[in-house]
Amino acid sequence: MTSILKILRLVSDPNRLRLLLLLAEEELSVAELQEILVLGQSTISTHLAQLKSVGLVEDRRTGKNNLYRMDPAADSELLKNVLQEARAELPEAEADQAAVRLVLRKRQDRMRTFFDSVAGRLGKDYVPGRSWKSLAEALLRLLPPLEIADLGAGEGAFALLLAQQAKRVVAIDASERMIEVGREQAARNGVSNVEFRQGDMEAVPVSAASLDLVFFSQSLHHALHPERAIHEAARILRPGGRIVILDLLKHRFEEARELYADEWLGFSEAELETLLTRAGFGAIRLSVVDKEPETPQFQALLAVASKA
Repeated sequence: MTSILKILRLVSDPNRLRLLLLLAEEELSVAELQEILVLGQSTISTHLAQLKSVGLVEDRRTGKNNLYRMDPAADSELLKNVLQEARAELPEAEADQAAVRLVLRKRQDRMRTFFDSVAGRLGKDYVPGRSWKSLAEALLRLLPPLEIADLGAGEGAFALLLAQQAKRVVAIDASERMIEVGREQAARNGVSNVEFRQGDMEAVPVSAASLDLVFFSQSLHHALHPERAIHEAARILRPGGRIVILDLLKHRFEEARELYADEWLGFSEAELETLLTRAGFGAIRLSVVDKEPETPQFQALLAVASKA
């Protein structure tokens, strides 16, 4: 344990006291401390090394700089009293606090300048840690524990994502092999609240009025009769249940029929609204939510509605 006498000798120096007063409030770099204290780099570095040697200051590496702060372990009543008295007695203390506010504003200005420079293209550029999957997972945490159908579920990636928050997910797909893969993935990941059922989205193997939410995630354009599929969604929903359709906005890329087995080249907003209205849905909200930059520049259409 460091001698209390050694600590008191170190903090008897006015400049070291000024450093401690600043580092008790903010984490600062040597360059920022230079700007605030108007002292040379070597002088500040020497003071910091001495304070660090007795456990009063700690540092951490961030990029090219070290940031310093008062060590939380050194937060004793004695030191608090010393700093409180120093704040009242040191003539530079008030000016130091004003200078640190200026330094922090400069930090914020640098951050603001960066975001100003990428405004209008932030979502199009790479942002570390930001992905649609992570955003979807965050939003899913807000869902109450619902009973959900994923119609045209494919291998079940979306169904497994929904299962994290849902009470129960029923994943329906016409492909026997897709259902097998989905079941294998669920078993491998220990997911027990997803039921994979082979079936047609136009004749869903689910009881009437048994679910709270139905999803068509880029699947409705594979239905031979989209109107029947939406009527089936209405049938299996409880009163007040909701439907979410994420599909392609109407396009002219005919090759999609061969490349992706698409039956329909997307839907217009008017077409989708008509289908939902005929099936008895209300409170319909539609919007184009994404546009791919590459040709043929598919656009994603989102529709949300409620069963009366």
